[in-house]
Amino acid sequence: MLQNLGFDNLLSYWIDTGISGSVLATTDAAETEPFVITAVLLSLIAVYIVSKLGGELSKRLDLPPVLGELVGGVIVGVSALHFLVFPETGATASDSMLMSLVQSFGHLDSAAIAHVFETQSEAISILAELGVIILLFEIGLESDLRELSKVGYQAAIVAVVGVAAPFILGTVGLVAIFHAPVIPAIFAGAALTATSIGITSKVLSELGHLKSTEGQIIVGAAVIDDVLGIIVLAVVASLAKTGEVDLLNVVYLIVSASAFLLGAIFLGKFFNQSFVAIADKLQTRGALLIPAFTFALVMAVVANLIHLEAILGAFAAGLVLDETDKRKELDRLVAPIADILVPIFFVTVGAKADLGVLNPAVAENRTGLIIASFLIVVAIAGKVVTGWAVFGQPGVNRLAIGVGMIPRGEVGLVFAGIGSASGVLDKPLEAAIIVMVILTTFIAPPLLQMALNGQPEESDAPEDMIPAVEMVSVED
Repeated sequence: MLQNLGFDNLLSYWIDTGISGSVLATTDAAETEPFVITAVLLSLIAVYIVSKLGGELSKRLDLPPVLGELVGGVIVGVSALHFLVFPETGATASDSMLMSLVQSFGHLDSAAIAHVFETQSEAISILAELGVIILLFEIGLESDLRELSKVGYQAAIVAVVGVAAPFILGTVGLVAIFHAPVIPAIFAGAALTATSIGITSKVLSELGHLKSTEGQIIVGAAVIDDVLGIIVLAVVASLAKTGEVDLLNVVYLIVSASAFLLGAIFLGKFFNQSFVAIADKLQTRGALLIPAFTFALVMAVVANLIHLEAILGAFAAGLVLDETDKRKELDRLVAPIADILVPIFFVTVGAKADLGVLNPAVAENRTGLIIASFLIVVAIAGKVVTGWAVFGQPGVNRLAIGVGMIPRGEVGLVFAGIGSASGVLDKPLEAAIIVMVILTTFIAPPLLQMALNGQPEESDAPEDMIPAVEMVSVED
């Protein structure tokens, strides 16, 4: 319904209909529309300033720039300045410094500024989703399907171990040590299975290791991990609602996920020539980029329709188009779009991270911090051990593979959010999951850099070790 609207019309649509129902029953759409756009633009200004400053500072400290973008988000977000906050964190318009600024511009009443806040938050969240879709499309373009297929079985083993180990350790530990009820313990164990492919792949790209054996195993495992995570989430969500598992739904997810990924790979063998022929016939600007981006969006939509993540569809589209003769040109054309949209995603992740749950001075946080300490140990150990599940790859950096699977990022927050909304998680356990997600997200980039320290980047590798396929890296 919304995909056929332009950005301005989309904002007008939100303003006319209201994100949360009848907010605008007492608010004139024409009166608030300019302030919605102002709020969105101010949000983007803040995003770009802190992402660039944070990225540059991280680079100068020899840390992955994505870490600086996450920290920049924390600074402007709910944990510090409260400039960029979101309703899903429990914030309201009165909590937002940005909304106070906008309200002073237009002397808006409480109903109007509440609508501006919700609309602005929704717009930024959608742009962030587009950012991660572009990121995964770009990562797919940079990945080599032939090289990825060589480590496919290794990636599958890493993913299965990376889901099973933290899930079992977390669930059993919570029940045995903390005497947690079984279903909440299962939910927390499920949150431990997640891996943020967006964060991991971005770090690998920045470090120049995306096409290394380790990078291909990590990316492949993270994709499979994401699929397995969706299946696990479906299982625990069924438990939360009914106390029973809907086996038909689980079987459907397994079949549809497998068919989608295998179908995308199969499609690549026949699609490439048709795509290039279409692009060569177009004579206007965007003759290559627009068909490619459209294809990525179509794959993302298909993934969504079969209850997978849209980012998996975008990644699959990138893998398919990576096989075309236009790959290098596509890499060059997609990079500026990624530079514009991807920082919104990472800053938004940081902005939504509420570090207040780390404050031991708050009594209700203490139990959560104790449980969180256990979850963090399991979260790290349960992923690091996956590196030793790799076999038949002499000289592979097993530690780097394990560390690359650590960050939970936005995927872990989805588990926490669903658990909270269902009423399964009590406050200490919910806080513990959030703490685990935050810390694994922030420690993974520097740990991955340390694990890869001293290992030559792809472009620095000896010529006889570089595959026939050209290496392409994303510049920071």
